[in-house]
Amino acid sequence: MLTATAHERPDLHTRSGGDRITSIEAFQVTWRPGDPPGRRTAFVRVRTEGGFTGYGEASPMMGGEHSLMVVRDFAGSLVGADPFDQAVISDRLLHRYIKLGPEGAVTGALAALDIALWDLKGKILGLPVHKLLGGAWRTSLPFYASVGGNAGRSVDEVLRTVEARWKTETPAAIKIRWDGDRTRQDHDIAGDIEKARAVRRLVGDGFPLAFDANNQYSVGGAIRVGRALEDLGYLWFEEPVQHYDVRAMGEVAQRLDITVSAAEQTYTTQALVDMINAGVRMVQPDIIKMGGITGLMQCAAICFAHGVELVPHQTQPGIGHVANLHVLSTLMHNTKPAEFADPDDRMHVAFGNPPRPENGEFTVPQGPGLGLQVQDEELDRRRM
Repeated sequence: MLTATAHERPDLHTRSGGDRITSIEAFQVTWRPGDPPGRRTAFVRVRTEGGFTGYGEASPMMGGEHSLMVVRDFAGSLVGADPFDQAVISDRLLHRYIKLGPEGAVTGALAALDIALWDLKGKILGLPVHKLLGGAWRTSLPFYASVGGNAGRSVDEVLRTVEARWKTETPAAIKIRWDGDRTRQDHDIAGDIEKARAVRRLVGDGFPLAFDANNQYSVGGAIRVGRALEDLGYLWFEEPVQHYDVRAMGEVAQRLDITVSAAEQTYTTQALVDMINAGVRMVQPDIIKMGGITGLMQCAAICFAHGVELVPHQTQPGIGHVANLHVLSTLMHNTKPAEFADPDDRMHVAFGNPPRPENGEFTVPQGPGLGLQVQDEELDRRRM
């Protein structure tokens, strides 16, 4: 734990009588023995002199270690800062670390800190985050089951996996994800289409379906698959080509009738605008990858101004998931269900009120801050 003194950054200590930060911890939690890095959680914990604690989460890519290292580097300089100076803190840190690249590790670190500071502000004021954001249009949100790993499965295995999620969770929609080898484009287009067709037969003509290619097609391959998905009545076609090829993503979006979505791997608002200007009409930034709650609210404003759907990407069943629900509850035009990608209950031990789906919906917590009852002793027992 870092314990730098308050006088080290007097420019941040401006709110008279404020509840200032006393420590920031960045650590990885492993939930079960042998968990690979992607199954661990990258936590940020911020404590204040008044006894409040805020919790944030960074992207778990490679265990989140890259973002946690950035948090550890700037943590000492924030001791004594006022958590209500959140925008000043975030912008200062972004531009201090900008030469590391404004995407990836830095934005993941800032997202974790941002979520923790919103959690803190809500607890200090005694209000849930959605109230601080302007209020919730709804406090129960439908979700879609995001079913991954289908590139390596046979048709029958895909059907068994999808049916298990469909029957046990009763989601409002289902998305089938490929998670294949991105170095092999157009590897099995006919097989991919057959899997999509089989899932449509399984759930029936009227059930909402989506298809996530995870960046595995060329432009021509994506258009071929997209045409098949249109015939099968799929609602959206996610990241059909490499995410960094914005021009190609826009070309596919403009040549297909099915909605093409992208931007789960977009980390700045400027890059989000580039994707929209290319022609993508549904964007999916992730709250723990770019900007946290503040960043996702900025994305919502951009989408509203451009007439584009915002359907955030979200794979974490704990803090990131709940933070995402708070933001989604405040959106007037919430056109699609929230993503529920990881039904594993491995994280539930760390929360007194873990988020659980019920009748195809998640309820937005109403307690102060994020509303999660975090069990610190359980986190500390499992930290790496």
